[in-house]
Amino acid sequence: MTDSETDVAVVDAVDAYLQRKAVGDPDGRGAGTYASNAESILRRWADWLEAEHNVHSLFVLDVEHMHAYATELRTRVDRGEYTASTAGTYYAVVRAFLSWCVRGGILESNPAATDDATATLPTADDRPGREYWTATQRRRLERYLRERTLAASTAPDNHDERCNRLREYAMVSLLAHSSVRGSELFSVPDDERRTGATWEDVDFYTGTIRVLGKSQRLEDVPLPGPARTPLRRYRVVFDPPANDWPLFPTRHAPSIARRVKNVLAERGYDDEEIDALCADATASELAREHAISPPAITTEGARSVLKRLCKDANVDVDGNYLTPRGVRGDHDGDSYRREATASKPALRTSALEQTIAVPETYPPIVDVDSSEHDEHSESR
Repeated sequence: MTDSETDVAVVDAVDAYLQRKAVGDPDGRGAGTYASNAESILRRWADWLEAEHNVHSLFVLDVEHMHAYATELRTRVDRGEYTASTAGTYYAVVRAFLSWCVRGGILESNPAATDDATATLPTADDRPGREYWTATQRRRLERYLRERTLAASTAPDNHDERCNRLREYAMVSLLAHSSVRGSELFSVPDDERRTGATWEDVDFYTGTIRVLGKSQRLEDVPLPGPARTPLRRYRVVFDPPANDWPLFPTRHAPSIARRVKNVLAERGYDDEEIDALCADATASELAREHAISPPAITTEGARSVLKRLCKDANVDVDGNYLTPRGVRGDHDGDSYRREATASKPALRTSALEQTIAVPETYPPIVDVDSSEHDEHSESR
């Protein structure tokens, strides 16, 4: 290790790299765009090095640290926060930065470009086939959710229960019938840009939702009828007080209370006034009364919801449950996406948009293979 006078901090090297790329690197085209996409990835990586390994100096970085980073990415893929391709992109950006450091004479070798470092890096081939469910299995879960939602509608006095069931039905319908990913719909911990989709992002007129895609750019994604109709019905009952509210707010009371108290303090309320307000109402009630947007449910929270719903519906595969990625099926639907424009796009004519409405009553769903009933044991 060099002495402190010639030491190079990771964050300083990242700044220099991004500045060079932003003005155009002679080694490649489109460098400015690359810099804007790479910045958040490299800054999160630098923060992770400092928080998890107390690494500040570039000269301390070694293969073990990069192996740990690859393992961290794999863990996030397993939790459904990243796709395997996203994890690979993140690692590739860091590896490219370290290669630049080698070319510039800052490092002697690239610790990310070794087999030991990349041994645990997830690949598309690592994804288990049972992650994706058949259309019949997804329809079975949707039928359960639809029936319990209709049952709740006959109990007008139980508004909260009806809203919660509509929320869960809309969540599954969005994942099942659109190409929106869980990481685009829900909040992703440790990623400050992914705070969850809001009602402001939804345009029912054009039938689209605006999300932060895996390209790190805003994209407009079509909402076909089977996804749009449950979402519209959920919105009517949920009645968000402002459009900046997330589509699917967390139901974790401490998180809502923390957000409410912080916003009230920012608005000039003192501790005594905040305590008095909290004594007279719940955090959720205060959030509505004062139009304070609560945090969105996290990707891990959404997985927990799906796990519970699969158990309640007695739907599983080899003891597993339907993940947000599994609900969407074995395709990303990228061909139907377009980069967001300043104005909302007009309704596009595509295969996904051929279904505009869903009838109020649904015909019974007939399983393709009735023997599948025997494959699912009681979850309770």
